[in-house]
Amino acid sequence: MNYSELKTIFMFISDTMTENKDYLIKLDQQNGDGDLGISMSNGFKAVSDYLAEAEETDLGKLFFKASSVFNEAAPSSLGTILSFCFMGMAQALKDKNDASLLEMADAMEFGIKKVMERAGSKPGEKTVLDALCPGVESLIANAAQGSMSALKSAMIAAKKGSDSTKQMRSVHGRAAYYGDNSIGIIDGGSVAGYLIFEGLYKYTCSKV
Repeated sequence: MNYSELKTIFMFISDTMTENKDYLIKLDQQNGDGDLGISMSNGFKAVSDYLAEAEETDLGKLFFKASSVFNEAAPSSLGTILSFCFMGMAQALKDKNDASLLEMADAMEFGIKKVMERAGSKPGEKTVLDALCPGVESLIANAAQGSMSALKSAMIAAKKGSDSTKQMRSVHGRAAYYGDNSIGIIDGGSVAGYLIFEGLYKYTCSKV
C-alpha cells in the first residue's frame, strides 16, 4: 500500500460510514448521545478530504496528521479513541512509503495496543475493540492468502465480534450508566469498527 492507495481506501471507508450514518445514530440513541453516526461520517470524510489534497508520501506522517484531523472532525469519545489508533499506526509506519498487507495489519495491531494503553480498555468490554481486535487478528493470520481473501475473513471476524457485544455489559463511557440495561444492545462503536473492515473489503473488491 502507498499514498495513492491509502487515499482511495479512506474514500471507501468514508462512503461506508456515511451510508450507515443513520443506523449508527439509531444504535447510539439507545444508550449514548446519538451523535455516533455524525461523528464517524464527519471524521472519516475529513481524513479522506485531507488525503485527497496531501502531497506527503510517508505513510507514518500521513497517519500522524490523520490522527489530529479525525479527532478535530469527530469530537467524541470514539473519535478520540480512533485518533489514538491512527497515532499508533503512524509510529509503526514511520519512514515507510510503501507497506505490505501484513505490515499494515501489524500497524493496525500496534494502533490497537495504543488504544488499550491510552483508554484503559480491552476486548470484552463492549467497545470498538470487540470488532477491531478479532478483525486485525484475522487479517494477520490470513495475510498470506492475498488481500481479498484476508480482508473478507477480517470483515467477517469483525462482524462476529461486533455482534457479540449484544450480550455484554457496558463498562465505559455514558453507556456504563445503563448497567445491566445495556445488555441486549449491540455497541455502536463496535459496528463502526466493523464498518472500517467493510470499507477495506469494498476497496479490495473494486480492484478486481
